[in-house]
Amino acid sequence: MKHYVLIRREKGVGSRPAFFIRNLLRRAIICALKAENVNVPCEINVLLTDDEGIRAVNRDMRKVDKPTDVLSFPMFGFVPGAFDPADGATDPQTGRLPLGDMVISLERVSSQAREYGHSQKREAVYLAVHSVLHLLGYDHIDEGSDKRIMRAREKEIMKSLGLGSID
Repeated sequence: MKHYVLIRREKGVGSRPAFFIRNLLRRAIICALKAENVNVPCEINVLLTDDEGIRAVNRDMRKVDKPTDVLSFPMFGFVPGAFDPADGATDPQTGRLPLGDMVISLERVSSQAREYGHSQKREAVYLAVHSVLHLLGYDHIDEGSDKRIMRAREKEIMKSLGLGSID
């Protein structure tokens, strides 16, 4: 099975070499899909931007005029923790199930890594894992059980990537 992760980077965004961040995020996304038993070829689009870029997307798509760290735009309404490809529709041209899009602010990756005292690598991976879970139906609207379940999945996936606790 071959997942397709298209990672685009807005011109002038970020200072690390493009291949470094692309390979890192691709690995994290594929690991999260495997952990969630996604057993059909899927497609995810990722846009790497800065705070102004993600603010524009947030404003245009969600009517929230402020920057954030990551945005997720699922294509389908999957049941969290019970992935069933029949709940989506495979693209007849590619044979892949399009899961949706994510947008990550590399400015936020940098500032949150400093704030939480860990590496930018770890922060970028966490945001990608977090977003994949959103694409697969997980949510954390309140402090209830949905958030606890999503957080537990994030912890397990981060551990499997060798990036430790997210407490």
